[in-house]
Amino acid sequence: MKEKRSAGILGTGRYVPERVLTNHDLEKMVDTSDEWIVTRTGIKERRIAAPDQASSDLGLAAAQAALADANISAEQLDLVVVATVTPDHAFPSTASIIQHKLGAVNAGAYDLSAGCSGFVYALCTAAAMIQSGAMDYVLVVGAETLSKIVDWTDRSTCVLFGDGAGAVVLGPVGSGYGLVSSVLGSDGSGAELLCVAAGGSRRPASPQTVEAKQHFLSMHGNEVFKFAVRIMDEASNLVLAKAGLSSQDVDLFIPHQANIRIIEAAAKRLGLPMERVYVNVDAYGNTSAASIPIALDEAHKQGLIRGDSYTLLVGFGAGLTWAAAILRWE
Repeated sequence: MKEKRSAGILGTGRYVPERVLTNHDLEKMVDTSDEWIVTRTGIKERRIAAPDQASSDLGLAAAQAALADANISAEQLDLVVVATVTPDHAFPSTASIIQHKLGAVNAGAYDLSAGCSGFVYALCTAAAMIQSGAMDYVLVVGAETLSKIVDWTDRSTCVLFGDGAGAVVLGPVGSGYGLVSSVLGSDGSGAELLCVAAGGSRRPASPQTVEAKQHFLSMHGNEVFKFAVRIMDEASNLVLAKAGLSSQDVDLFIPHQANIRIIEAAAKRLGLPMERVYVNVDAYGNTSAASIPIALDEAHKQGLIRGDSYTLLVGFGAGLTWAAAILRWE
């Protein structure tokens, strides 16, 4: 029986919009304070896309950076996958728009919707394409413009989210390296805990849905928080067990950047010191599917990911979904 190919990350990239929205700026918009936001979330500022910037614009810039880092041309790509909950349109896919603008003329393209878990979902499915031998090079992008679907009068949600994009290029790597193990999960019973209620086929857009603000993101914060703390621990331990590793083998933990208290709770449960946990939620807020690839690119460019090291990625989000992956770097 032929041994399955290994698939890993060949290059990373990121892009965040120029506009910075600080907690002090938000104090002038809603009844909140810098101290309240920092204490409860760890967020100090976030990036906001320009009025004429869509998710594909952010994703394109991140994709170009990842291709350059991997030294792979757009023409070599077999597939473009974009993880997003804020696509440019219901259809066509944001991935097709990015594929065209990149000049990836030989690539297929599709979007993937798994909330804040989306990037890890896309990473795992793309790696499987390469491991099977069906494809050689796949671009995975996490791109979000959450500022477009946030109700800026709702202080419980508007302080949390930001815009940005991260990308990776996947390809064949040496045996035993790349994606070592992965876990994908979902519990649709929690679908209404984090959602945009209207605009789809269940509740089409109407004057009534607009008036009721049902096209904005809504979240049951306490329930999502409890779910996140539990599932980060469970998914991490499951993916480590599948890889035959323990948390002590993890050189760098890159969790979804939603809330510093969730991140610290997950690290404590895993017995990981914060020095081995990558945190940038203070600078970007929650960028959903873009959060992990932005952090991954920053860690890579800062030299925090070394050869032969293990990196643990864990995301959770709307669905409710969760996803975890172990990467071993060549």
